[in-house]
Amino acid sequence: MKTKGINHLALVCRDMAETVEFYTKALGMPLVKTVALPDGGQHFFFDCGGGSLLAFFWWPDAPPAAPGIASVKDFPVEPRSAVGSMNHVAFDMDEAELEASIGRLQAAGVHVSVPVVVNHDDSAMGVAREMHEGVWVRSVYFRDPNGVMLEFAATLRDFRPEDVAHTPGRAVEAADA
Repeated sequence: MKTKGINHLALVCRDMAETVEFYTKALGMPLVKTVALPDGGQHFFFDCGGGSLLAFFWWPDAPPAAPGIASVKDFPVEPRSAVGSMNHVAFDMDEAELEASIGRLQAAGVHVSVPVVVNHDDSAMGVAREMHEGVWVRSVYFRDPNGVMLEFAATLRDFRPEDVAHTPGRAVEAADA
C-alpha cells in the first residue's frame, strides 16, 4: 500500500456555527463541503492547505468534551490524553509566518497556549529557549472553540537516519501473564 498523505482528519465539535466562524475567520480556512447527516447531525470540511482537509462532525446530542481524556487538558502543563484520543492537530506553516501568527491569533481573540514560538530540539527537555542549529521544528500552540489543541509547525530540516534513535516503549504486561 502507498498512501499520498492525509485526506482529512474528522473531529467532533460542540457547535457547528461557532466552529465554522473560527476556522473560516480566525484561521482563514475555506469551508469547502457541507453534509447533512440522516440522524440530524452535520459533517463539514475545511481546506487546511496542501491538499488536506479538516472535517468536523456535529450532533445536537453529542456527549460533552472530556479534557484530559479525549483531548489535551492544559498544554504545556497537562499534555496527556487517553489511548485512542486525538492529542492535537499540527498545520504546516512557513517559519517566516510563525511570529506573525501569534499576533493574528491574539487579535482574533484566540488564546495562544505559549505566547512565543517554541523551539523543539533533541535536548533532554525537548525544547530550547534560543534558536540554534539543533532545532528541527518551531511551533505555535493554541485551541479552537471545542478545546481542540492546534499547532502551527515549521519543520526546519529533512529527517535523517539518526533521528530514529529510541526503542519503542511497551505497555506493562499483566503480572500473571
